[in-house]
Amino acid sequence: MSSDPHDRPVLITLHRGDITRDGEVDAIVNAANTSLLGGGGVDGAIHRAAGKGLLAECRDLHGCETGDAKITGGHDLPAAHVIHTVGPVWAKTKAEEKDALLASCYRRSLEVLRENGLARIAFPSISTGVYRFPVDRAAAIAIRTLRESAAELGGVEEVRFWLFDDATFAAYETALAESE
Repeated sequence: MSSDPHDRPVLITLHRGDITRDGEVDAIVNAANTSLLGGGGVDGAIHRAAGKGLLAECRDLHGCETGDAKITGGHDLPAAHVIHTVGPVWAKTKAEEKDALLASCYRRSLEVLRENGLARIAFPSISTGVYRFPVDRAAAIAIRTLRESAAELGGVEEVRFWLFDDATFAAYETALAESE
């Protein structure tokens, strides 16, 4: 096997707990809303943990489109950066766009990571909370997209998932096992 990190498949690990406490990655991903100005769930937790500096920096970004991603500093978080991505709202997204928009969140987050010379990233389960994307479907899309995008981009060393509950963890565990 080659020792070139570009030739190795990306390491994907699953964790239960609080994504805001992960200081072993270069960036954590915020499952944001289009304003980027905070909200509930993971978004609210990240804004609370990062402090007022994150909100001020997000104001300068002027929002984010669904499926896109933007980067800020980590402020009071242990991770140096936050990559904000906006997932699709299940009930408000056209059926034919749902999967592609969710995949785009993961792909664009990795692209932003690499554009900034970073290699280790932590994700929540995007769009499966209040946005109601079915978790089994979302997990399969996330794992497949991250494997494919990391292979194309190269230089991604580790992807971590921080998952909220047992059902979500089990869905990602199944998707990860089926992808190997």
